[in-house]
Parts: sequence; C-alpha cells; structure tokens
Amino acid sequence: MKRSLKVLTLVMFVGIICGFFSGIWAEEATQKININTASAEQLMDLKGVGEVLAQRIVDHRTQNGPFATVGDLSNVTGIGPKILSDNEGVITVGEMESSAKKTKGATSDKTTKTN
Repeated sequence: MKRSLKVLTLVMFVGIICGFFSGIWAEEATQKININTASAEQLMDLKGVGEVLAQRIVDHRTQNGPFATVGDLSNVTGIGPKILSDNEGVITVGEMESSAKKTKGATSDKTTKTN
C-alpha cells in the first residue's frame, strides 16, 4: 500500500511538472518572428533561411523600408513560395499587419453604411 502511494505521488508530481513546462514550451513554439524587427540571427530560425538569406532580408528591409505584408518577403532574392509556406504562421510583420486589417475593415464598413 505504501509503495503504490509513493508511485501515485511521484506520477502526480511528474504530471504537474510536465504540465507547467508544456505551457512554456508551447509559448516558445508559437512565438512569431517579426521580419521587420528581427536580426539576421533571429531570421535564421526560419526554415530554409541561412546566414546569407537572413542578411538579404535585413538588407532589403534597410534599403526599402519595412515589409507591409508577409507576402512581401518574396521580393527578397532567394525567398520563394516554399520558404513562405514552410514558415506560414511563424512570420509576422507586427503592428503593420493588424493595422492594415483594421483599416481594410473600416473602409468596407463605411461603404456598407452609406449604401
């Protein structure tokens, strides 16, 4: 009886610890990379992006200004549909992306109300 109680206690303890860390691991796994602010080193965390390609992204951003959409990343030499699809959901352009969506929604609301 004592042994089964010890085993049960150990299993519960391990479960609690795993539950705690799973939240931390999940947060790290879902953290997006902002292509407008990420360093070349951070950009290398993207699938298919090495040192040279990461530097091209930074250089493109420096010369042309921030990316308005994630799709604009395809304007960088070497970034194609495969890299974009492999990193779908991981890349963001930050506030610009959500601002564009809000502005687009506000425009369509005005049109609907005036008609």
